[in-house]
Amino acid sequence: MSIKVAVNGTGRIGLCVCKILGQRDDLELVAINTTMSIDTLIHLLKYDSVHQSSEITKISENQICIGKQKNIQIISTRNIQETHFGQYGAEIVIECTGAFNDVSKASLHLYDGIKRVVISAPATDTPTFVYGVNHLSYANEPVISNASCTTNALAPLTKVLHENFKILSGLMTTIHSYTNDQNLLDSKHKDLRRARAAALNMIPTSTGAAKAIGLVMPELKGKLNGFAVRVPTPDVSLVDLTCVIEKSATKEIINETFKKASQESMKDLIFVDEEKLVSGDFIGSPYSAIFIPDCTTIVNENQVKIVAWYDNEWGYSTRLVDMVHFVGQSL
Repeated sequence: MSIKVAVNGTGRIGLCVCKILGQRDDLELVAINTTMSIDTLIHLLKYDSVHQSSEITKISENQICIGKQKNIQIISTRNIQETHFGQYGAEIVIECTGAFNDVSKASLHLYDGIKRVVISAPATDTPTFVYGVNHLSYANEPVISNASCTTNALAPLTKVLHENFKILSGLMTTIHSYTNDQNLLDSKHKDLRRARAAALNMIPTSTGAAKAIGLVMPELKGKLNGFAVRVPTPDVSLVDLTCVIEKSATKEIINETFKKASQESMKDLIFVDEEKLVSGDFIGSPYSAIFIPDCTTIVNENQVKIVAWYDNEWGYSTRLVDMVHFVGQSL
C-alpha cells in the first residue's frame, strides 16, 4: 500500500518534488497547496526552462493528474490551518514553502490525520537528516528537516572521506547556480551581493552547508566551514571540499575509495564522472553527488581536495522524496 503525501508550496523544489512523485509508485500524492492559479501550476509543471516536461492533465477546477499520480486535489491558502491535507488521506506533508522552517511552525501541519512533516530546507532547532548518511537514526520525530541541497551533496562525500581517512578539519566552497533568492536585475536584498543581477555576476555569499554537517555527523561538529559563490547558471552546482586527513593517502587511493563507495555503500547516491563532463550534462541527475576523480588533488599526503557536481534542484528533490518514503515506513 502506497504512502499518501501532500506538498505544501510550489517553488522550484516543490515543483520538482511533484514531478518526481509523478514517476513513483511507492508514494501517492493526494494534495498540493499553492498560491498559484491551477492553470499556472499546470503550465509550470508541464513546461520547464531547465528540466524535462511532465505529463499533466487537468481533471477539474481543483484536481489534476501528474504522471502516475491521479486525482490530486489543488488547494490555495496561505493558512496551514486551512489546508486540511488529512481530509484527502495524507499522512505526511512535504513542506516546501520556505516559510515554516522550524518545529513550532511546521508542527501546525499536524492535525486532521497528518503524522509527519518533512521540511525541504535547513530548519532551526529541528532534527536533521540526509538520506544515505544518517537517515537510519531517524526515531519517528514528527517534524524533521531534509537539510539543504549542498549539505545533501557534501554529506555523502564527507562520510566516505571521514570513514576511510578521518577528517581533522576542512573547508568547502560551493560554486552554486543562482536561485530565486537572488535578483534578476539589481534590486534590494538584505545581502548586498545578492542584491545584484544573478545572471550577470559571480556572487560570493554565505552558506551553512558545511557547518550543518555537524548535525548529521556529530563527530565532525565544528570541524568544517565554507562559503558559496553564486554563478550565472540556472541549475547544477559544484562542491569543492579541502580537508586535512589523519590517514595518509594518494590521489589513486582517494579515487578508488570513492569509486568503491559508489558501487557499494553509496550506490545510487554517489556517481563517478569518468568522462570529464560539464555542469549542463548533469541537469536532471538523481544523484546526491557526482564525484570528479581527475580533480582530486593531494598535498603532503594529508591535505586532500575532492570535487563533485550536484543538481541542486533535481538531485536534492530526489533525496527529499527518498527521505519521505523512509519516514513513511514507520507509520
